[in-house]
Amino acid sequence: MRINKTRHRAIRLQNQIFTILFLIVIALLGWLSNRYTTQFDWTNGGRNSLSETSQRVVEQMGGKIKITAFAFEDKVTHTQISDLIGRYQHHKKEIKLTFVNPDKQPEKVRQLGITNNGELLIEFNGKSEKIKTATETLLTNALQRLNRAEKRWVAFLTGHGERNPFGQANHDFEAFGQTLASKGISVQIINLIETAAVPANSSLLVITSPQVALLDGEVALIEEYIEQGGNLLWLQDPGDLQGLYPLAEQLGIEFLPGTIVDASTQLLGIDDPSFALVSRYSIHPITKEFQSLTLFPVASAIAKEEGESGFQAQAILSTLERSWTETSPREGEIQFDSDSEETRGPLDLGFALTRTVGEKPADDDQPAKEQRIIVIGDGDFLSNSYIGNGANLDLGLNIVQWLNEDDQLLNIPARTAPDLSLNLSETSSAIIGIGFLIVLPALLIGSGFTIWFKRRRR
Repeated sequence: MRINKTRHRAIRLQNQIFTILFLIVIALLGWLSNRYTTQFDWTNGGRNSLSETSQRVVEQMGGKIKITAFAFEDKVTHTQISDLIGRYQHHKKEIKLTFVNPDKQPEKVRQLGITNNGELLIEFNGKSEKIKTATETLLTNALQRLNRAEKRWVAFLTGHGERNPFGQANHDFEAFGQTLASKGISVQIINLIETAAVPANSSLLVITSPQVALLDGEVALIEEYIEQGGNLLWLQDPGDLQGLYPLAEQLGIEFLPGTIVDASTQLLGIDDPSFALVSRYSIHPITKEFQSLTLFPVASAIAKEEGESGFQAQAILSTLERSWTETSPREGEIQFDSDSEETRGPLDLGFALTRTVGEKPADDDQPAKEQRIIVIGDGDFLSNSYIGNGANLDLGLNIVQWLNEDDQLLNIPARTAPDLSLNLSETSSAIIGIGFLIVLPALLIGSGFTIWFKRRRR
């Protein structure tokens, strides 16, 4: 086709318009990339992005967060810290990161007690926290502590063989106590014979299966604490209540005789039927987002007593239908006995009790104070031996957060690191070694020789 001058000018004009439009599109894409960002993290466990736990913590914090990193002029350390803080800044723009070289400001470093290269100082709402190492777990826990309006003290009753929140024995609660401390919840133990009252700074009293009977005076002090509106977590293993029957009567609950046995545990390969499984949860702030199993070894069933106790009771933990309360020794083959005191499942082993205490404030916008109590027929599920099973740790954290009236922190689980190790047998290692050192080079050489030979024959 013959191109005349008019058509040639039209083609040139068309090309110029296309070039101009193409440059405009490139400029718009550049402007949009600065205004909006999209990230994709395909690594195992999302190691290069912020976890949902951390996202929820940082999004709940209203106000500016200042982070000062004390690090020497080290590009690797600066990059690691910047990348970590950048993940938080992606979800909250009001986070400011500043680097300080300890060599240039030694006096400030001494005043703040900075000892590690890469140590972070986090400041929020007039409060500050320091973390030695810049990791997501430590930083998120520090942000949670800073976001608390006031300090929380959880008092564990002691003096009667209860589980110790600082003890390392299998039945103790050291792991749970350390987790509470990392969330900004201070733990203390109290002996009512020595203190003669639950300390006024305690936001929560915890009773964990006494092994020795409490004195009448101690029980009276606990009843008085409940009467005054104190929050309580009562974890009671099967057996004697050790003098706490008046407390159960005050709360309007009854511990059923026997131990819960659950035939459903055989589906998970657990031979001991005294492990109770909970997989379905009622609609309650503590369990509303729970989808994982919780495991309760040697648990007791609980029932709501008839009569008026003043508390509204809601069952929050219930076993499956293939369970019952076994009153005879758990030896050999056991089965449900309808002619005994045994009760067939599903059984309730956890109750949440609430009631309004005091008078409603004059300001109608402020609700009246709500007293909160949790009673669970097992203490083993939070012990050092079993706290890592299923969602036991997350359930324990939610219970304490709810009892402390920190509802905004509910359902923020404790994140665990993914397993990054790869263990290979000697045979697998040998196969991989031979494949990379012999087979793969041989294939490359063979394909190269084949291509050369075919070209030579042409």
